[in-house]
Amino acid sequence: MADTIAGDFWGEPEIVEREDSQLHYWIDGPADAPLVVCTHGASMDHRMFTPQREALVDAGYRVLVWDMRGHGLSKPMGTEFSVAAATDDLRAVLYAVGVEEVTLVGHSFGGFVSQEFLYQSPEMVRALVVIGSSDLTANGPRREDLLLSLSPYLFRAMPNDLRRRIVAQTTALRPEVREYAYDATSQLSKDEFYQVWHAVADHPRPEREYQIPCPFLLTHGDEDIVGTIAKHAPAWAAREPNATYHVIEEAGHNANQDNPEEFNLVLCTFLNEHVQ
Repeated sequence: MADTIAGDFWGEPEIVEREDSQLHYWIDGPADAPLVVCTHGASMDHRMFTPQREALVDAGYRVLVWDMRGHGLSKPMGTEFSVAAATDDLRAVLYAVGVEEVTLVGHSFGGFVSQEFLYQSPEMVRALVVIGSSDLTANGPRREDLLLSLSPYLFRAMPNDLRRRIVAQTTALRPEVREYAYDATSQLSKDEFYQVWHAVADHPRPEREYQIPCPFLLTHGDEDIVGTIAKHAPAWAAREPNATYHVIEEAGHNANQDNPEEFNLVLCTFLNEHVQ
């Protein structure tokens, strides 16, 4: 597996003990630099942000990556996997680190978690970056929501290897990124994957009038075929007065891995303008 994609688990992790899980996280960069917190998507793990590590540190940031409960090294999954549980876990990690202000970068389901954290604690979030995710507060068309709600049951009925290959093929364009995605999702058992995907499909979408109050970078790959993310992203960006919208060329759902050169340039430009 290519080092630029998978990395080496970023060295020895720090651990936060939760009542029903052990959360693993990694930090790199100067202790006094602005902290950028990266949250991976469903069935991925912290390694998906390895292509951003050097770029962020070189640009003068401190970067934190972590494995959500049930993913990567953060086992066991515990009694609940949901947007709410993952948001509480992220808060526990940040409390352990001892920071009062962060920039959140969230991919896919990690974008939901980042949005929910921002909604709960806007005073802690300097800026928000979303990769291949949708508006947590917006319901989709009825047909799209119905198909999404059925998807966990379809995945549960599949043989494990078929499910892993489908995730890998739909996640990325580059062979080495697909290899990473297959490896990452293989770390979840069939029951764990079902719990995760059930949270993706059935997370609550609060009926609230809400606009993101901080600088907001919305990105996705130009060939992102996961759900209807790419279809609805322009309208989401248009609703947000603080949004910067950028489509990453030659990239799928894991756009930051498929085209790290373009993504890193867009990310660091945004951070330098709004955070540094």
